[in-house]
Amino acid sequence: MQKIRKAVIPAAGLGTRVLPASKACPKEMLNIVDKPAIQYIVEEAVAVGITDILIITNRGKSVIEDHFDHSYELETHLRCTGKGSLANEVAAIADMANIHYIRQKETLGLGHAVLCAKTFVGDEPFAVLYGDDVIVGDDPAIGQLCRAYEQYRTGVVGIRKVSDSLVHRYSSLKVQPLDGSVYRVLDMVEKPEKSQKFSNYSILGRCILTPEIFRILEHTLPGVGGELQLTDAMRALAQNGQMVGVDFTGDRYDMGDKLGILKANVEIALHHPKIGADFRRYLIDLVKNIQE
Repeated sequence: MQKIRKAVIPAAGLGTRVLPASKACPKEMLNIVDKPAIQYIVEEAVAVGITDILIITNRGKSVIEDHFDHSYELETHLRCTGKGSLANEVAAIADMANIHYIRQKETLGLGHAVLCAKTFVGDEPFAVLYGDDVIVGDDPAIGQLCRAYEQYRTGVVGIRKVSDSLVHRYSSLKVQPLDGSVYRVLDMVEKPEKSQKFSNYSILGRCILTPEIFRILEHTLPGVGGELQLTDAMRALAQNGQMVGVDFTGDRYDMGDKLGILKANVEIALHHPKIGADFRRYLIDLVKNIQE
């Protein structure tokens, strides 16, 4: 059985929802406590045995490449000043996986971004981890999808129920219970109008795809917003009986949303081994003052 060993992280979006912060700093590099968002995503992939990762960037995002490279001057300085453990921590970022990069020269949609990965993927199944979705949990979300792929040998999407007020921002899926948290996905629509909604289940941040998706994408017409939508291509798989969805566990944070960024920092800081206890006390005092 072929294991998932490659992952694609689309990170070429403009980040318009978090301007002006994303004007000079890619949203994928916005910090959650002491690590940029994209590092959490890479760590999630590495945790389930993925060894090769393609990050799709565009103009102005070379800082992502710098982050996952060695900084010999910094590492040397840390070691010379007696901060060897911190130097090791910084150096380890560059050695987590074989990380590759390609530029999406025009922002033509998520489907186009994934199509840019065709040569990298080859003839293997692969994971897609959206660059603005950080998911934190004891059981990595992409690992839950990998297990479903190994069982059903079809495309797999990570799904969650979202509110009526949010479903139009994501997608809507027609699903049928299959086994526990796994559902058969029968149909889907991207950013649906109210009359188009199948259910409140949406695709959120993670999927496993087979190379067949590239052939479908190459024949898919632009959809919502005039962009090549990955959902439109995955719909063909669903309608052909080749898609399941996993209602994954873990806390999801939308790093393309200002409130999502704040929630990520607060909730992850509360569990941080170095500052968690102090931060909790600070929040308790802060809430007391707000109530007063």
